[in-house]
Amino acid sequence: MVEGAFLFMALLCVTVTAPTTAELRRRRDEAAVEADLVELRLDSVADPDVAGALAGSRRPIIVTCRPKWEGGLFEGSEEERRRILTDALNLGADYVDVEWKARFDDVIRLKAGRRIVLSSHDFDGVPQDLAARMQAMQSTGAEVIKIAVKANALSDCVTLLDVGAQLGRHRGFVLIAMGEFGTATRVLAGRVGSLWTYAGSERHVGQMSVDSLLKDYRFRAITPSTDVYGVTGLPVSHSVSPAMHNAAFAAMRLDAVYLPLPAKSAEDFVRFGRALGIKGASVTVPHKVSLFDAVDEVYAVSRRVGAINTIRVENGRWLGGNTDVGGFLEPLTERVSLAGIRAAVVGAGGSSRAVTVGLSSSGAHVTVHARNRKQAEAVAVTGSAAVGPFPPAPGTWDLLVNCTPVGMYPNVDETPIDASSLTGRYVYDLVYNPSTTRLLREAARAGCQTIGGLEMLVAQAHEQFQWWTGVRPPGGVMREAAAKRLAEFTHDENYVV
Repeated sequence: MVEGAFLFMALLCVTVTAPTTAELRRRRDEAAVEADLVELRLDSVADPDVAGALAGSRRPIIVTCRPKWEGGLFEGSEEERRRILTDALNLGADYVDVEWKARFDDVIRLKAGRRIVLSSHDFDGVPQDLAARMQAMQSTGAEVIKIAVKANALSDCVTLLDVGAQLGRHRGFVLIAMGEFGTATRVLAGRVGSLWTYAGSERHVGQMSVDSLLKDYRFRAITPSTDVYGVTGLPVSHSVSPAMHNAAFAAMRLDAVYLPLPAKSAEDFVRFGRALGIKGASVTVPHKVSLFDAVDEVYAVSRRVGAINTIRVENGRWLGGNTDVGGFLEPLTERVSLAGIRAAVVGAGGSSRAVTVGLSSSGAHVTVHARNRKQAEAVAVTGSAAVGPFPPAPGTWDLLVNCTPVGMYPNVDETPIDASSLTGRYVYDLVYNPSTTRLLREAARAGCQTIGGLEMLVAQAHEQFQWWTGVRPPGGVMREAAAKRLAEFTHDENYVV
């Protein structure tokens, strides 16, 4: 964690937009059920009416009328916008959001800076003069300073952590990293030092839904001592791991939260993770091999595999483990004896290493098949396996394991193996989203017994959870959470983790 960072409980601000003032007021009242305060976006309505928007409010209100030049929808004149914001202050809005670039100094002076949220947005990245910008904004006397910047890497969030630590809670501010790399700053708003976090339907900037923030991530249960875990890779928006682990934390009543932590590289994740003080992480493609060299110690199974899928932090030391081997074998050995079986492993990434080690150690005759023969040879060495042509020839295998991402959401019409080549007895697809891939459907029609990736995912997640916490989650909790999340993917193509 960044030294000197101030930790406290942040509030939840729900952003509300609507085509008319009447609809805005109705949605405001719906949002008030869960919100600590509500942001009314008057730039979204065709008939901005300040008095009508504020009438009968049951929660503190932030009035915002964002111009197009700052990412909003308001197309009127600046004079008209100044009047709307001034009216909001005079009519009792708890806060009014004023853009720093607008230079509405008269609006700020109207209440001597009180009830003013002075905001600045950068939709391209993190400005190099961020700290200086905040100091300049604070010099205006505004009560709250809001900075929203585009995070182009996970470690961009560290800049906000640093700035928050420098400012301290005695300075009212809200710091947000927009985009997929900025989720942590929204969920862990208190750790960043923000007075509140925003939730709503503004998905294009990475805003999370109220349900996701409150139910999936248990925002109101996050305390200064909450342990932080996550899944890192790129991408991780498809991952159901946050749903599984957060459901298990809730069931076991543990003070912990698990976040999607997309990272561009191992270095990107390490910088963020060490700055934040994470307690552990799941590791997925493409970082399973690169993070192997970034941790302080690697356990024996991971050394044999040459890849890690789990990080545990003990007294500041990062330990690398691999639960893919056990997670892969558990559902397989329940169905078939592996001794002497001919196994074709398709793919040459981190997962294929774990699969090759697991199959070889169980007595199977393993052959690795990949488009890149050198990569296949590197995987084969981990389990004293053979290397075969890609794709595997019909009649050469009893068990086929797909370790590639081919067929993963959203490319659900793809398959790594032509249906005419599915001549063996068992087909195991490590892809879990969708739960039934094209490969599995065609294998079933060919008479093969099939195993989906969800079974491995849940089994390896159980091992991760136990390694981190020392306890095993109740049976079915993780699987039910994963199945529910996969169903959400199926019915909502715009779903954002």
